[in-house]
Amino acid sequence: MSSTMRTGRGCSRGGCRQKAVMTLTYVYADSVAVVGPLATFAEPHAYDLCSNHAQRLTVPNGWSVIRQELDSSETGPSRDDLMAIADAVREVANNSANETPTKVAGNEIGRRGHLRAVPS
Repeated sequence: MSSTMRTGRGCSRGGCRQKAVMTLTYVYADSVAVVGPLATFAEPHAYDLCSNHAQRLTVPNGWSVIRQELDSSETGPSRDDLMAIADAVREVANNSANETPTKVAGNEIGRRGHLRAVPS
């Protein structure tokens, strides 16, 4: 691997080699461009921008821009976010443990929520 390899996603603007820090999306029905923190995953209808291109963004006449600035103090999910995820996982696990397997035509299948293993 090359030591000059970049990590993360790059800016979507042609010729720009800067690291992307913001994501641009459009709401065509409302004629609005939204620039916010970098999305977790690259989306086909969103554009990842470096800070320079995100700040200099212009939109067509009649359009508006909503900008959500980066919060440098925020380094990831909050403790409350993580606890909510943990509670949801525990709830699903408890519900799955309480479910009993069902029988279909003499073959036992396992059930987990909305998923089902179908016998061959």
